[in-house]
Amino acid sequence: MSRKEDNVSGTMKQPVSQEEANRVIAQVSAVGIGGNVALSAFKLFAGIFGKSGAMISDAVHSLSDVFATFIALVGVKIADKGADKGHPYGHERMECVAALLLSAILIATGASIGYTGIKNIVEKVEIATPGVIALVAAVVSIVAKEAMFWYTLACAKKINSAAFRADAWHHRSDALSSIGALIGIAGARMGFPILDSVASIVICLFIFKVAYEICTDAVNKMVDKACPEEFEKELRQLISSDKEVVQIDRLSTRMFGEKVYVDAEIALDCSMTLMDAHDVAQRVHDSIERTYPNIKHVMVHMNPAHNNCPHVEKNEKKKK
Repeated sequence: MSRKEDNVSGTMKQPVSQEEANRVIAQVSAVGIGGNVALSAFKLFAGIFGKSGAMISDAVHSLSDVFATFIALVGVKIADKGADKGHPYGHERMECVAALLLSAILIATGASIGYTGIKNIVEKVEIATPGVIALVAAVVSIVAKEAMFWYTLACAKKINSAAFRADAWHHRSDALSSIGALIGIAGARMGFPILDSVASIVICLFIFKVAYEICTDAVNKMVDKACPEEFEKELRQLISSDKEVVQIDRLSTRMFGEKVYVDAEIALDCSMTLMDAHDVAQRVHDSIERTYPNIKHVMVHMNPAHNNCPHVEKNEKKKK
């Protein structure tokens, strides 16, 4: 399953109300924290009584998800704060900070799993044959974590949250870890204990890939990366649809957390009065914000259209 997301797809959706967003955040946080605590306790019990080191490691991995969900929750709450004197442009980028922290947790978790797998292979560690309860716990964990992944991802899309998207993929990493545990436990019971270590290394690579994608997405939204060309093309079509706009001299966009900034320079007939030109700019501004509700700020600058303004053409010739 690919985790590719359209970075500005949220700008094309009608955002939910703040009350609804708070309700979704509370629900997904309760599911994430409560589910992981219950799973960790069950897997730890199964690992100890089933004599499975892989399952005990998987239980520790699930506990890291509790911390991850808490970070996502804090990041979303801070990002929702309005602008203040110290942060006149708002706090949206705090979600990106939360996503980066979650990415770091994924990297640390993956590295731990991979290191243990390599160490067991190199040192030829003997693994005791695990019991059936460890096998059952692995299956339960896979099903539960996959369900939590899809639920959290759906909630993240609903409220357009990068932090909870990252948290969803942390659930998926735990499901992959449990698949590795299942393979290792089943292999050990069939007389092939090395499968546990091999599966751990493969899972480590999967987790690193997800962590890299989450980190890249968060960084792009923190360094004013431009929106995709397709989105800017739609913006150009929308602006050009106003009959008073002669042409678009310049259009630039940048991502600001989950929001978008737009700067546009439009050329208008130079015979227009200042008031008429202002009305056109305001109309273009309102049209953009109405069409793309997640755009945080729009700046529309007016230029005289060179092809129908003799004063501009004369001044340019003098400069040459």
